[in-house]
Amino acid sequence: MAENNINLWAPWRMSYIKSLQPQDNSPSCFLCQYWATPELDAEHYVVYRSTQSLVVLNLFPYTGGHVLVAPSRHVPQLTQLSNEEHIELSCLITQTQMVLDRLLHPEGYNIGMNIGRVAGAGLPDHIHYHLVPRWSGDTNFMSNVGGVRVISNELRELHQQMSAAWSRSGSNS
Repeated sequence: MAENNINLWAPWRMSYIKSLQPQDNSPSCFLCQYWATPELDAEHYVVYRSTQSLVVLNLFPYTGGHVLVAPSRHVPQLTQLSNEEHIELSCLITQTQMVLDRLLHPEGYNIGMNIGRVAGAGLPDHIHYHLVPRWSGDTNFMSNVGGVRVISNELRELHQQMSAAWSRSGSNS
């Protein structure tokens, strides 16, 4: 009798797992690492960097184009942000949505954040917004039955397209 074991190989996840382990003197927070290394923006899929915030593609997206918008400061609560930081994050969310609209033409969005580990935050000490583009049928039997998401966008290509779109928009948040 054949076993019904199904393996879904995802060797690309190993780099993510390793990135969660603090290196010698580097910060353990991946958003802080990204902020500290602007020369690696393409490698980290940072599509836009303002004076106080980052817009970065989620390496483990819920749907294609899943983006994180985060303050540069390492803070766990919204209440710790300045008014200026709140305004900048809000503007970047709007601008990111406009870029995604032009590139991916989603039919809707989920926009929000998880604050604290019990609320589902994978990175509970550095708040960040999630922008998740949505389309009719983007969740189907694969995620409902198999717990697998099918992402049709390749991260490098989407990063190049989004970075170029930010450059064309001339945004100066």
